Amino acid sequence: MVDLLHGHSHDAADSVDNALESSDEGVRALKISLVVLALTAALQLVVALLSGSVALLADTIHNFADALTAVPLWVAFVLGRRPATRRYTYGYGRAEDLAGIFVVVMIALSALAAGVEAIRRLMYPEPVAHAGWVLVAGVIGFVGNELVATYRIRVGRRIGSAALVADGTHARTDGFTSLAVVAGAIGVILGFPLADPIVGLGITVAILFVLRSAARDIYRRLMDAVDPDLLDLAEQTLADTDGVVQVESVRVRWIGHGLYAEASLDVKAGLDLERAHRIAHAAQDRLRAAVPKLREATMHVSPAG
Repeated sequence: MVDLLHGHSHDAADSVDNALESSDEGVRALKISLVVLALTAALQLVVALLSGSVALLADTIHNFADALTAVPLWVAFVLGRRPATRRYTYGYGRAEDLAGIFVVVMIALSALAAGVEAIRRLMYPEPVAHAGWVLVAGVIGFVGNELVATYRIRVGRRIGSAALVADGTHARTDGFTSLAVVAGAIGVILGFPLADPIVGLGITVAILFVLRSAARDIYRRLMDAVDPDLLDLAEQTLADTDGVVQVESVRVRWIGHGLYAEASLDVKAGLDLERAHRIAHAAQDRLRAAVPKLREATMHVSPAG
C-alpha cells in the first residue's frame, strides 16, 4: 500500500489562509453580535426592573446569557488559529466544540433561572407596572435577537462552524420568546395579571427545546458525525477520478470549522509509484473542489485485486 498525504505545499498554504480568514470572520460576527445583544438586554433590564415583569426578566436573563456565550466562542476561534504541535497534531480546532459545551451549559442555567422565577411569581403574585413599556421591550428583544440570529447563522454556515450556527439558532429562539413577553404584556393590559408568569413558564419550556437541539448538534460534532450526503458526495467524486478502480472507504470528520478526510482507493495493479502518486493527487484535487471547507485529505492507494 502507498500512503500519500495531503497535496502540494501551495495547497496547504491555501488551506491555512482559508482557516485564518474563516476564524477572523467568526470573531467579527461574535464581536458585532455581542454588542447588539448586550444593548438589547440592557434596555430590557431597565424596563424589567421598573415594571416587575417576570416574563420580561426571564427573557432578559436569557438574552444576557446568550450575549455571554460569545466570549468562549471568541476565545475558541482565536485559539483555533494556533498551528498544530507535536502534542496537538490536529491543531486546536476542537476548542470550538468545547466552547459549544459551554453554550449548552449556559442555556441550561438560563432555563433554570427563568423557571424558578416564574414559579415563584405564580406562588406569590406581584403586580406588573408599565405593561406598555414591557410590550415595547419585548419587541426590542425580538428585533435584536433576530438580527443577531440571522448574522450568526449566515456566517456560521459559510465558515462551517456548528457552534456558531447553534448559537445563532439559540438567538433566533430568544427572539420568539421575546414575542411571548409581548403576549404576556397584552394579557396584563387586558386584566389577566397571571399571564406574565405563565408566559415566563412558556419561555422556560422554549429554552429547554433549544437546549435539546443545541446539545444534539454539539454531541454530533464531538462524535465526528457528518451529513451522510456529504459522504456520498465524497465517495462519488473519488470514484469518478480517472485511474481509480474502486473506492474502498472514505472517512470525513469536522475539527472546529474545517473538514478532514481519509480515503482508501484501489488503482490498476502494476502501476509504478509515480503514476499512483499522480492519481492520488488528482483524487485529492477533485475532492477539494467538490467538498466545501475541506482542509486536508489523506489518500491511501492500493493495487486492485
